[in-house]
Amino acid sequence: MINETETKKLSKLLSYVLRHNPAHLGLHPDPQGWVSVEVLLKELNKQQPISFEQLKYMVDTNSKKRFSFNESFTMLRASQGHSIEIELNYTPQAPPPQLFHGTAEKNLPSILENGLTKMQRHHVHLSADKKTALQVGQRHGKPVALIVEAMAMHDKGHLFYISDNGVWLTDHVPVEFITIP
Repeated sequence: MINETETKKLSKLLSYVLRHNPAHLGLHPDPQGWVSVEVLLKELNKQQPISFEQLKYMVDTNSKKRFSFNESFTMLRASQGHSIEIELNYTPQAPPPQLFHGTAEKNLPSILENGLTKMQRHHVHLSADKKTALQVGQRHGKPVALIVEAMAMHDKGHLFYISDNGVWLTDHVPVEFITIP
């Protein structure tokens, strides 16, 4: 079994490779972002010995559930957060009345001018609870959990999706649907 430090290191590497730079390990994801587990393990083993069981353990114990296997455990992908062009094929969902977006206080002027934009990613990421949003926001500075009136957006025709790991996704959150607590 790999220890916690190695598990975290592997998770960061896979986040980078599967979300942003598959070529770093010589991988070629399919249009939905899936990579062959066999090829992934072969490439990872060039850097550090890792077994399928260790990879599965990292996926299963990842606190943010960033990765998912296909049903046969032959393919792996990141659940969301991609900057590479992929189609996750998530079905639009009706969101709860409110969702939350974690950000740093320093980003508020831009958000109040432009709303929440996806920047280099495929979607704006939203959390179902304030605690998670604050954890996300603290990575970038003094955290703020913005309230997003998700159902009101949905009623106006905005589409929402939910990733395999429970992150809500949308293309853009206009200013009028954002409340700063």
